[in-house]
Amino acid sequence: MQKTNEQYDHVIEICRSIFEKKMKDYGIAWRILRATSMTDQIYIKAQRIRSIEDKGTQQIDDDIRSEFIGIINYCSMALIQLELGPSETEDLSSDETLSKYFGNLQTAKALMMRKNHDYGEAWRNMRISSYTDLILMKLKRTKQIEDNMGKTIASEGIDANYLDMINYAVFAMIKIEFEENIKK
Repeated sequence: MQKTNEQYDHVIEICRSIFEKKMKDYGIAWRILRATSMTDQIYIKAQRIRSIEDKGTQQIDDDIRSEFIGIINYCSMALIQLELGPSETEDLSSDETLSKYFGNLQTAKALMMRKNHDYGEAWRNMRISSYTDLILMKLKRTKQIEDNMGKTIASEGIDANYLDMINYAVFAMIKIEFEENIKK
């Protein structure tokens, strides 16, 4: 599990670096989005990954690696939106934003480590395309919960789905970053 811990941190550092650079370019303009719009942004990225996986080709330069990074970053932003709600002003400083962003990723990692203990790193034997499908399934669940105004009867809430999506995308990134002969 130490290897997983280190690889997870490596992936998160890649994502954090990109998040921070984009925040310098765009500020926190994303704060205007409702959580439902964040869900749709994540859906666009996951659907593009699946399309590329199914077709075996792409016409835009951004590879699936960058889309998984986008999913991780958008999920953390969506968790911030769930906590604070949308804002039409830049109501968070860069330091506050990074703290919340990183806190969400640490929460996801802690969840992954607990699940990883129980499941015995079964994710390492899965295909990247399965992570894509699981993310898409979590998005369908999230949209259903959103359509139900956030109410569930026997299921986890929207936040739990975002955390799981972060972890599935991190698993894909670990396979992309560290495994030579990955199963697509």
